[in-house]
Amino acid sequence: MNRIEAIRERLAPLAPSSLDIRDDSAKHAGHKSAGGGGHYQVSIVSDAFAGKSLVERHRMVYQLLDDLIRSNEIHAVSIKACTILES
Repeated sequence: MNRIEAIRERLAPLAPSSLDIRDDSAKHAGHKSAGGGGHYQVSIVSDAFAGKSLVERHRMVYQLLDDLIRSNEIHAVSIKACTILES
C-alpha cells in the first residue's frame, strides 16, 4: 500500500464527503526527510468537524495519522479540514 492509500485508509473513520491528498515530497528534495517520510497536503470535508474548532479538527486528523507520523511515513502534513457547509 502506498502512503496516499494509507492516509486515505486512516482518515476513513471521519466519513469524508471529499478527500484530496497531495504528495508534495518532491518540492522538498534535499530535505532531511527526502529518504524517509514525505510531505503531504490533505483537504478533507466531513460532517465530523461540525462544531469543532480548527485546532480540534487538526487534532482529529493527526490522531488518525499518528502511526504514520511516528514511523516517519509522514514527515509533514498540511491540513484543510471543513464541513460540507463550509466547503
